[in-house]
Amino acid sequence: MTITPLELLAMLPLILVGLTAVIVMLSIAWRRDHLTSAAITVVGFLLTLVSLIWVYGYTFPTELGEETLLPRAVTSLLLVDGFALFYSGLVLIAGMGTAIFAYHWLDGFNDNKEEFYLLLTIAVTGGVLLGMSNHMASMFIGIELISIPLFGLVAYTFERSRTLEAGIKYMVLSAAASSFLLFGIALLYAESGSLSFSVVGQSLANSSVHAPLILVGLGMMIVGFGFKLSLFPFQLWTPDVYQGAPAPVAAFLATGSKIAIFAVLVRIFLEAPIAHTDGLAQTDTLLVVVGVIAVASILFGNLLALTQKSAKRLLGYSSIAHMGYLLVTLVAMRVDAQLAQVTIAIYLVSYLLASLGAFGVVSVISSPYCGDDQDDFSAFRGLFWHKPVLALVMTVMLLSLAGIPITLGFIGKFYAILSVVYAELWWLTGAIVVGSALGLFYYLRFMASLYSRDAEHADRYTGPEKMTLGTVFAAVCAIAVIVFGLWPQPIINIATLTMAAVN
Repeated sequence: MTITPLELLAMLPLILVGLTAVIVMLSIAWRRDHLTSAAITVVGFLLTLVSLIWVYGYTFPTELGEETLLPRAVTSLLLVDGFALFYSGLVLIAGMGTAIFAYHWLDGFNDNKEEFYLLLTIAVTGGVLLGMSNHMASMFIGIELISIPLFGLVAYTFERSRTLEAGIKYMVLSAAASSFLLFGIALLYAESGSLSFSVVGQSLANSSVHAPLILVGLGMMIVGFGFKLSLFPFQLWTPDVYQGAPAPVAAFLATGSKIAIFAVLVRIFLEAPIAHTDGLAQTDTLLVVVGVIAVASILFGNLLALTQKSAKRLLGYSSIAHMGYLLVTLVAMRVDAQLAQVTIAIYLVSYLLASLGAFGVVSVISSPYCGDDQDDFSAFRGLFWHKPVLALVMTVMLLSLAGIPITLGFIGKFYAILSVVYAELWWLTGAIVVGSALGLFYYLRFMASLYSRDAEHADRYTGPEKMTLGTVFAAVCAIAVIVFGLWPQPIINIATLTMAAVN
């Protein structure tokens, strides 16, 4: 099988981000320099982001002499379309933010720093591959490519017992998730005889004899995705891993990793008959199971976040709830796939910016690394009177995660409720409303502590005195959350255009 130059051109973003990983590796072998490795990583991600825009607007000539825009299939493994480029862009932004936050954080680390960026670029490459995946084989390779580097990133400061424990937990449970995925893929292959999403979906739509085998295979895959996305009841690793991982790594875990895996899950739902009203009748049971998992994730994540005293654990439980909100929208995809896709795209943009900014503030306060991250609530008490910019950024991020108006998070929540109301899934609508009310309490409680004038915590701030690049990036995220919250039309237009050609 040969790949044509036009297919290589369509794969340009994947090639560039993979090339960035190679260049970082060669720069480490040539001469170790922290600034060089960080700069290559950020510049590589920026160039890849620019290439996404160029590839999206490029007109590909066909065999008939005509010219056409995307989508374009690259063998049977990859499909480059607006959907792939959109989610690849989100993963690249998450990777770029992680690299920026990590640069100042690693200044106090007394071991090799450069390998951090090598592992990060490999993980981002896996995320871009997942966005383009149209085949079970490329999907599994992408998931492992994003997961295995995270083993090392989570346990990067391995001299801390908490970090080492987090790394072991993530490695063991990630391996278990991969086992479930492989088993589910094997069952679907046994029924369809193919690993292509489209062929598998068509085979499932035409088959009713082996429906139990199909449901078991899809169920096994949902279990695997549940571990990766920390959905209930597979979420027990999340708060411990988030708290034990370095703050910049926790930022990527919460954003880039989950966005990439959720993107390929959406692609599977679009191709499988469960995404359509004329699909298998037996899949109604599966959709109910997915809906129950979504509701349980929303309630569990929000209820457990109420008792937290650690910022990273609170954001970890919050991420469980947000994945539940997204899963609710995924269930509604069967009624109106286009609306559900746009909703998921908008929600993930708001979630990316808010989570990246919130973890960014934690990273800045914990910079440089001094043996542990400053994630206890006491480290944030009265932050406004020491670093007003950081306090305002964290305030905006918490308001967005809570879904308060004038933030992009409100637009995401509004679209999520709109999609399930349109699908007449009233019990799921109620779950979103109740979960949002619970989340409002702990977000506002944390936010109020930022403005406390408690004399006991007057000298608690231990972060950098001068404004760092991490502070600037977090502030940009906060500005974007407010601007797009007041004027969401550009995000809505981008989401609508990039999802227009997806089935």
